[in-house]
Amino acid sequence: MSFFSKILNKLGFGKKEEEPAKSAAAAVAPKPAPAAKPVATPAFKPREMEVEKDDAVLRGPAAVAPKAISEVDVVAKLEGLAKANPAKLNWKVSIVDLLKLLDLESSSDARKELATELGCPADLMGDSAKMNTWLHKEVLKKIAANGGNIPKELLD
Repeated sequence: MSFFSKILNKLGFGKKEEEPAKSAAAAVAPKPAPAAKPVATPAFKPREMEVEKDDAVLRGPAAVAPKAISEVDVVAKLEGLAKANPAKLNWKVSIVDLLKLLDLESSSDARKELATELGCPADLMGDSAKMNTWLHKEVLKKIAANGGNIPKELLD
C-alpha cells in the first residue's frame, strides 16, 4: 500500500462504498434459469426487458447504475481528531501535524518517501521546509481530488 493510500484509508475513503458495491453485485447476480419449454426469442433483446418478479432481481439498467462519488468530510474528521488529541496539532498548516493526527509515521524519511511518491520537484527535496510546504499543499489537493472536502483557502 502506498503512503498516500494509507492517508486516504485513515480518512475513511472507500470503506463505505466497497461493501454496498459488493452486496449490490450479489443482488443482481443472475440465477440459473429453471428448466422450461423452449421459447422462440427475438434476435434482439433490449436491456430494459423485464425480468420475472419471482427472480428477485432489479429491473433494467437502473439496477447497475453507478453511484456518484460521495464526499468524505475530511475537515470534520481531522477537527475531531485534533480536539481529542492533547497535543496542539495544526493539520491546516503542517504536514507533520497532519500525519501525526492520522497516526502515521511523520519522520523526515517518511515525508521524503511521501514527497517522492507524489512527485515533489527535485529542487525542493533538498530543503526540508520547502519540501514540507509543497507536500502539505499536494496532500490536501490529492485528498480533495479523491472526494475530500478541503476548504478552498487551504488549496491555494
